[in-house]
Amino acid sequence: MSASVLFDAPGPKARIRNRIYAVVGTLVILALVAVSLMRLADKGHLAPAMWDIFNYAGIRQNIADALLATLKAFALAAVGSLVLGVLLAVGRLSDHKPVRWFATAFIEVFRSIPLLITIFAVWVAFLTDYSMWALALGLSVYNGCVQAEVLRAGVNAVPRGQREAAYALGMTKTQVMTSVLLPQAVRAMLPTIISQLVVTLKDTSLGFVILYPELLYSARLIASNTLVNGQYPYVSVIVVFGAIYIALCLALSALATWIEKRGRRAKTGVKVADPDATVVVPAQAAADSSEGAVGGPVGGPADGPGITKN
Repeated sequence: MSASVLFDAPGPKARIRNRIYAVVGTLVILALVAVSLMRLADKGHLAPAMWDIFNYAGIRQNIADALLATLKAFALAAVGSLVLGVLLAVGRLSDHKPVRWFATAFIEVFRSIPLLITIFAVWVAFLTDYSMWALALGLSVYNGCVQAEVLRAGVNAVPRGQREAAYALGMTKTQVMTSVLLPQAVRAMLPTIISQLVVTLKDTSLGFVILYPELLYSARLIASNTLVNGQYPYVSVIVVFGAIYIALCLALSALATWIEKRGRRAKTGVKVADPDATVVVPAQAAADSSEGAVGGPVGGPADGPGITKN
């Protein structure tokens, strides 16, 4: 049995003990879930009337509008963060000190400021009447700084020999960055980039602070203004809107997985020839090759036209 240096394979007693712990832990979690459901049922939060509110056309339309608003803000923030991340990453890797210092200072400052403060400051100072653009700009600035560090790590992970080979071919710095370094950095760091985009999607919920009608704002509005049997349906609203957020994040993760697998299947580079393969030469090419080597038609001077024998 092979054992890792960092992990010792458990013996028979340890395996039995681990199984007992797993069973006990599962039973404890199930018991806690059962107790929670019983308490919610006793207070009436699981009554059918609490869930029947989602059959109303007005509430469904409100949820659809909030979902569309969330996707709009996310699309703008995703594009903005990626573009800003590329610019800041290139700036931080620049050989010009002023550009490198400005990019570094920008990244460090906005990574240190809480995202909620950035969004609120942008909304109050510049875009009071445009809450969607304030949310998208705040998300783009913060997540762009994070994406810049991810891309910079990917560029630094590219083997140095490839950069030197590109310079040896006479490529400029811009060509080396755009054609050699960035494509490999994006492919290497794609899981991390997508993970940060998932964070961006979830951070759109901060738009409720600036009164942007996204999913969380709509959930709060529905839960606090709909009275059912003398109670507000907070539990059912949280479950439904939480399921929507989970579905969006899973869809984005599935898209990232598909892009990553497609990138791995892409055929790049020059295929190495098989040394055992038979090379088939066309007849005309073989005739031309023989004619060039002998200096005349194939068959020898005795058989050539216009030549007589003594």
